[in-house]
Amino acid sequence: MALIGRMNSLQVVKHTDFGLYLDGGADGEILLPKRYIPKDAPSEVEDWLNVFVYYDSEDKLIATTLKPKVQVGGFASLKVLDINRIGLFLDWGLPKDLLLPHSEEKRPLQVGDYCVVHVFLDQRSRRITATARLDRYLDREPASYRVGQEVDLLVVEPTDLGFKAIIEGRHWGLIHKNEVFKFLRPGMQEKGYIREVRADGKISLSLQPVGQQAAGSLAEQILARLREAGGSLPLSDKSSPEEIVRLFGVSKGNFKKAIGGLYKQGRIRILADGIELAE
Repeated sequence: MALIGRMNSLQVVKHTDFGLYLDGGADGEILLPKRYIPKDAPSEVEDWLNVFVYYDSEDKLIATTLKPKVQVGGFASLKVLDINRIGLFLDWGLPKDLLLPHSEEKRPLQVGDYCVVHVFLDQRSRRITATARLDRYLDREPASYRVGQEVDLLVVEPTDLGFKAIIEGRHWGLIHKNEVFKFLRPGMQEKGYIREVRADGKISLSLQPVGQQAAGSLAEQILARLREAGGSLPLSDKSSPEEIVRLFGVSKGNFKKAIGGLYKQGRIRILADGIELAE
C-alpha cells in the first residue's frame, strides 16, 4: 500500500500514452502523468521510481516526481494563496494547493501571509490536511537531548520571552530574548543548540554553541580567520554586532569573551581598530 502524502518507491507496471501506472499495492495502480516521467532515471516496466503520492483535484490517487515543501507528519511555513468558505489554500509546491480548514486556523490570516503548519492525513476523509494548531503534534515523547547538542529548529512565533521554535520536528523549545542576536521571523529554519532541559520538560535554546566547547570552537575560528587574512582583522570589541554575526555567526558578547580569552593566553593582541596574531 502506498504511503499517502509521502515519498514512495513504486514499481512501474504499465506504459500508456498519457503516463505510467505504478504498483500501489492495496491502493491499486497509481498514475504518474506523462509530464512527470523523469528523463534522468530508468522508467521501463519493473523499474522503480521515487514519487510523491497524493489526491488530485478529483480526489483520485496520483503520483508525481515533484517534491512538496512538506510531507505528512512534517512542519513547514507555507504561503496562503487563496481563502474561501472551506478554508485557506496553501502553496506546498504541488499543482493542487494544500487545504488549511478554518477550524484548524490559530489566528486570522490573509492571502499572502505565511503560516507554520503541521500536515496530517485526515483519518475520516483520507485527505491531506494542514493545521496551525501545533500543540497536539509536539512533546508527545520525553525529550532526550543533551546540553550543547546541535539541533534543527523551525521558528514559529514571537512571545514575550523570545521565540518559540520546533526542535527536530518533535518538541517545543524557546529561544530567550537574550539569545536572539540576529534577525528572526516565523518560518525561518535555523541551526540551534540545547541550552537547558528543565525538570518540567521545557527546553531552552541557543542560536550559538554553548559552554566551554563553544568558547574553544569560536577561538579556533578567530585564529583561523586571522591566519587566512595575513595575521590581522579589522574587528574588535567596538565592532558592530551585525559585522560580527556576518563573519562568525555569533553574538558580540560571545565574540568579546573569545578574543578576551585569546588575549589572556597571549595568542592575539587587541588594537584600537582590530586584532592581530601574537604568535
